[in-house]
Amino acid sequence: MTETEGPAHKKDMSRRRVVFAGSAVIVAAGIGAGAVASASADEDTAGAKKPGGGQKSGGGQKSGGGQGEECYRLTSETTEGPYYIDADKIRKDITEDKEGIPLTLRLKVIDSDTCKPVAHAAVDIWHCDALGVYSGYEAMSSGGPGGPGGPGDGGTPPTDAPTGPPPSGGPGGGHSEPTDDERYLRGTQLTDEHGYVEFKTIFPGWYQGRCVHIHTKVHVGGKMTDAGYEGGHTCHTGQFFFAESAVLDSAKIEPYSTSTTTRTTLTEDTIYDRSGVTGGLMKLSYRKRHMARGVIGSITTGVDPDGTHDGTDL
Repeated sequence: MTETEGPAHKKDMSRRRVVFAGSAVIVAAGIGAGAVASASADEDTAGAKKPGGGQKSGGGQKSGGGQGEECYRLTSETTEGPYYIDADKIRKDITEDKEGIPLTLRLKVIDSDTCKPVAHAAVDIWHCDALGVYSGYEAMSSGGPGGPGGPGDGGTPPTDAPTGPPPSGGPGGGHSEPTDDERYLRGTQLTDEHGYVEFKTIFPGWYQGRCVHIHTKVHVGGKMTDAGYEGGHTCHTGQFFFAESAVLDSAKIEPYSTSTTTRTTLTEDTIYDRSGVTGGLMKLSYRKRHMARGVIGSITTGVDPDGTHDGTDL
């Protein structure tokens, strides 16, 4: 099934849950008075439950997953998309001097059955730059069938774009082979003993047919080698999303403000399932009048370490 077909990415993942980090991120270093905290309006009502199955009332309270955390049903498995490149850049800072609003991405990986942290998991992230271009696929980033916004990415192609199947066909939109050797805004890190990992990147831009998002994969059971992370299996493939208010704020700042690409909103997107944090919507913190100085994004993702979700069958 391709990204445009939709229903498969909304399936109930058989009682899996995701834990979302609560209010602690709001008081992170560098974010003081006057900060904006952006998240979904349905964040506190998205089926929060304690690990033991009891319904949890209220938001941001202590539950079995740890202080300031809630357990949510996991509905955020999504397609891999055509622009994934295997983990070969083990690094924290993935910007490679790309221009844009600094984004500190703080992630936590937990076992969605027990809410315990998953240590030594390899977390991949990849996303487009401020003007909607993916590294490794610069020649395809023009809105055609193989480029962002085309059928291969699950978006709607521009009216003047040629039509046809994704370049590689197959489920999940098909994987496209890289067209260049660039690897900016891509990276992999191992979670620490508490399941945490942090990336330094930039706030993504947008392209035809998709809202602003970041792709992610979580791998377990492998090991580090000179060539990168190898072996094991992929237990989660998903996407992180940004509140519309934050995207509108970013659109006022260069180089985002120079984009002439039609923007798809969060509610118009064909991949985001509108379930708030359970669908991958991050908590964002930044100073309203000084967003250009930086944004902190935070989310905790629940995975099934024994499961396999490589995102190519959705």
